[in-house]
This record gives sequence, structure tokens and C-alpha cells, in this order.
Amino acid sequence: MEPVILVLVALVLVFLAFKFLAGLIKTVVLVAILAAVAIFVFGGMA
Repeated sequence: MEPVILVLVALVLVFLAFKFLAGLIKTVVLVAILAAVAIFVFGGMA
């Protein structure tokens, strides 16, 4: 159940990034959010 909570938090962060950021900064933030969630959900790079 924990990965579901992380995905929901990621969706909220993505929404906030789209609403308040623009341009290249938005892209960098979105990639960072998605990478962090992927690492937490899938257990790293192994």
C-alpha cells in the first residue's frame, strides 16, 4: 500500500509544478519528482 501513497504524492507534486513553474525549471522539477518516485517504488537501480 505504501507505493500507492508515494504515487499520489507524486501526482500532487506534478500538479503543483505545472501550476506554479514554467519553462526549463518545470521540466527539471518534473524529471526529479518522477525519478525520486521511481527509485522509491522500484527499490533503486538494482
